[in-house]
Amino acid sequence: MSHILEYELAGRKLKAEYGKIGMLSNCALLVSYGDTVVMVNVNASDKPREGIDFFPLSVEYEERLYAVGKIPGGFVKREGRPSENAILNGRAIDRPLRPLFPKGYRNDVQIVCTVLSVEPDNQPDILAINAASLALCLSSIPFTDPVGAVSVGLIDGKFIINPTSKEREQSCLELTVCATKDKVMMIEAGGNEIPEDVMYDAIMFGFEECKKLALFQEEAMKQHGKPKAAFEVSKPDEQLEKEVTQFAFDMIKEAMYITDKDKRNEAMDAVKQKISEAFDEKYPDNLADIAEIVYNLQKKIVRNMILVDHRRPDERKFDEIRPISCEVGILPRTHGTGLFTRGLTQVLTVATLGALGDVQILDGLGEEEFKRYMHHYNFPSYSVGEVKPMRGPGRREIGHGALAERALQPLIPSEEEFPYTIRLVSEVLSSNGSTSQASVCGSTLALLDAGVPIKRPAAGIAMGLVTSEDLTQEEILTDIQGIEDFFGDMDFKVAGTVEGITSIQVDTKLRGLSNQCIRKAIDMARKARLEIIEKITQCIPKHRDDLSVYAPRAYTMTIDPEKIRDVIGTGGKVINKIIAETGVKIDIKDDGKIFVMSSDSVGAKRAIKMIEDLTKEVKVGEVYLGKVTKIATFGAFVEILPNKEGLVHISKLDIARVNKVEDVVSVGDEILVKVTEIDNQGRINLSRKDAIKDSENEEKEQ
Repeated sequence: MSHILEYELAGRKLKAEYGKIGMLSNCALLVSYGDTVVMVNVNASDKPREGIDFFPLSVEYEERLYAVGKIPGGFVKREGRPSENAILNGRAIDRPLRPLFPKGYRNDVQIVCTVLSVEPDNQPDILAINAASLALCLSSIPFTDPVGAVSVGLIDGKFIINPTSKEREQSCLELTVCATKDKVMMIEAGGNEIPEDVMYDAIMFGFEECKKLALFQEEAMKQHGKPKAAFEVSKPDEQLEKEVTQFAFDMIKEAMYITDKDKRNEAMDAVKQKISEAFDEKYPDNLADIAEIVYNLQKKIVRNMILVDHRRPDERKFDEIRPISCEVGILPRTHGTGLFTRGLTQVLTVATLGALGDVQILDGLGEEEFKRYMHHYNFPSYSVGEVKPMRGPGRREIGHGALAERALQPLIPSEEEFPYTIRLVSEVLSSNGSTSQASVCGSTLALLDAGVPIKRPAAGIAMGLVTSEDLTQEEILTDIQGIEDFFGDMDFKVAGTVEGITSIQVDTKLRGLSNQCIRKAIDMARKARLEIIEKITQCIPKHRDDLSVYAPRAYTMTIDPEKIRDVIGTGGKVINKIIAETGVKIDIKDDGKIFVMSSDSVGAKRAIKMIEDLTKEVKVGEVYLGKVTKIATFGAFVEILPNKEGLVHISKLDIARVNKVEDVVSVGDEILVKVTEIDNQGRINLSRKDAIKDSENEEKEQ
């Protein structure tokens, strides 16, 4: 039986149709918001997966280019691997939902969100989060705590829920808030240096709307949802847990209280070896359970260390940042480099400047067609001292790269101010927590070193959280390292400048964050961020005045837009000839702006002169040095500018009488001529005689 569920959101109707499509899925929904339509299918395995200690949830966000009336580019005319945007949206759906499944649930769950139609005013990614939550609620999968998701814009001091395409262009804030009816689950934000108070108010504004969406889904679950399936909770055998705890607790505690990371890991390896010798033979079928028990003991000890002993694993204060060092100019031939080290986390970022034609072309569902500024993030296995196959970027690398890119985006100079395409690559050399925010700092250093006139330096910091089981006690930690992230409850990343916040990304392992926690984390992050920015400015106070000798130079000129076709030529013949002869790169904008880029100033100046000649207007009375292209009985044709030719009549070839044109000039000769007339048909009449007279008069005056 088909059901239609409707909800009014920001003055527009959100409609979910249930029971009409995807009959074999546990639950399939067709959800629309305006003309944007997303199909969601959710399914779960009947039995838990054996031998794992995590919840096997997979979220796929499938983009179909027919949704925006496009045919995929390239030779293969079908969608291939997910775009970066699709991967980021899949992560955004996963992050708020994952903590809300029952603890110990080990059945495979798959959520597939397929974008079928896109209206620019209504974003499919926000709709997909709501649709996925609603589908889980209506299914028999044991998910009972729905989330609502909204985007928040800020225009002239006013917050807007789910801004339209035009409103997003005007907004200085791009914020996504996901929350249950009780607490915030996820925050994703990019902004133009938003003050902390304003950012917090925006989050709370979105939270209020999320509550209503969650209650709508909860009511739909009560009325139309399937009965929730019973499931097995995966947990170790109680007797085994008791034996391992009695044997290993004190040894694990002693190891976990070691301050030095390497020594702590060595001590834990020794403890695990002793546990293995004591229990592997006795319990050969429970090795996974033993590993889970050891993990739980480590987690309990670290959390008690923080909550009870008020001590961090490395003995820092709760608001203290690890030692920081900053360096620039590390690599001799690159355009800009920054090496940022915070504790055992180290990132090298390299900046490369390219022509405007080097922009990244985007073939996706978004309104953006290209990117002039890019940030890529690499996380090799050696950064954590491991040996793994080297493969292409995964979801984590793409997500962290996008986060750091967003943090610097508002600070990048405009195309007019700095006519370059900018690519940053962050290489994680050593990882012990918060490499994404270290890459923000490394990017700032690299941009300044490359001579990019960014508005202000930016820095990023990751805040953590540890709570007691009854949620009555919580401690927020500044600059979390790996062990605190691994055993903690929150990863609250904030980047920005001295003026305000440029990006936020918040994940939690809890069933939500309190308002007080969000407020405190934002304030503590500002204090830490300012400390890091001070370190950066001590290293390099401002952007370099001169670009690297290995960076191309950009030259800008403006021509009449009507002359663009003269510069390009038929089939690009003219512009390709200029490029081939001078070795430059040329980018032409529709408004007549031309950007010439080259590492060779001589070649660049020659290309500019060629373009000027192509676009220069012939003026009556001007004298030109032209080349004879053709001879006739009545005169000679002379090219005075590229593709601009005039006639010197035989009577105008010389001061004396001329009987034959060939007596004065030949094809290929260069001669001075004066423009005497341009008739109403655009034909140019020239005179060599008048040019000679003008030259003689000038000599007499001297």
